[in-house]
Amino acid sequence: MILASALLVNDNPAPAVPSPPSGQLERPLPDNPATTLPEIPGTGVLRQGDSGHGVYELQVRLLQIPNIYEGGAISGRYDMEVREAVARFQKRYSISGDQTGMYGDHTRLALMLRTK
Repeated sequence: MILASALLVNDNPAPAVPSPPSGQLERPLPDNPATTLPEIPGTGVLRQGDSGHGVYELQVRLLQIPNIYEGGAISGRYDMEVREAVARFQKRYSISGDQTGMYGDHTRLALMLRTK
């Protein structure tokens, strides 16, 4: 009985902090979270010939920018039309750091900041 009551009394309660799953390192939070990219499966550098969810998301976002991908298909395929739309977006917003027509980190950040 004494043991049970001793377990119930805690003079210095500390909040439980879950440890990261084994094999996964803790990552520090970025200094400016507003300029970091969310982790979206299937993204990275996207280019003509790619397909999948990342391209689908790109197409949805491109449609939100006037005169960039108007009437473009949301097919999940990075075709010539998507490449040209990405190049137009890069040129309009003076995005450097990614190859023309390729959807890399710089282009992704600029597009994500301008779309939902």
